[in-house]
Amino acid sequence: MQHLVVFSLVIVMLNVAALNATGAADVQAAAVDASKSDSSGAAPDAYRIGPEDMLQISVWKNEAMSRAVPVRPDGKISLPLLNDVQAAGLTALELREVLAKKLAEYMPSPEVSVIVSDVRSFKVSVIGEVARPGRFELKSWTTVLDVLALAGGFTQFASRSRIVILRPEATTMKRIPFNYNKLAGEQENFYLRNGDIVLVP
Repeated sequence: MQHLVVFSLVIVMLNVAALNATGAADVQAAAVDASKSDSSGAAPDAYRIGPEDMLQISVWKNEAMSRAVPVRPDGKISLPLLNDVQAAGLTALELREVLAKKLAEYMPSPEVSVIVSDVRSFKVSVIGEVARPGRFELKSWTTVLDVLALAGGFTQFASRSRIVILRPEATTMKRIPFNYNKLAGEQENFYLRNGDIVLVP
C-alpha cells in the first residue's frame, strides 16, 4: 500500500513538471510571436485614417451631406448636422458605421460611403548617415529598404548593421534593430508604420 502511494505521488509530480514545461514553452512561443508581430513582413490589413487625410463622404440621395472633408490635426472632421466627428484612428468602414449611426437620428436608414481620396498622414522619417535625410510622406505601405532608397541610400560612414527603427507607442519610443548586412538571411525587410523613424548611425 505504501509503495502504491509513493508511486502515485511520483506520477502526480511528473504530470505537474510536464504541465510547467508546456506552460513555459507556450509563454516562450507567445513571446516569439509578439516579437515577430512588431516587425512582421506582412502589410497591415486595413489603412487607418489620420490627420491631414482627405475624405470623400457620400450620403445616398442627400447632396447637402455629401462632400470632401479634410481630417483636422485633432483627428476630427466637420459635417452638417453632426458637427465634429472623430475620424483619426478608424478605418473607412468603421467611420462609415459611426456616421450612419449618427445620421440615423435625422433620417431613416441613411446609406453612407467613406473613401480616403488622398493619403497625407502616413509619414516616416529617415535620419543619420543617408544621402537625403528627411521626413517622407508615403502613399502606400512601404518597407525599410524602400524608405532607405527614398533617402538616397547610405553615406560612406553608415553603420549598416546597427540601423534602428524608433516606433512611437503611447508615451514611449520602441527600438527595433535592423541589420542591413543580414537581409539575405535572418533579417526581415518589414513594413514601416506611420510615425516610424529610421535611424542610420
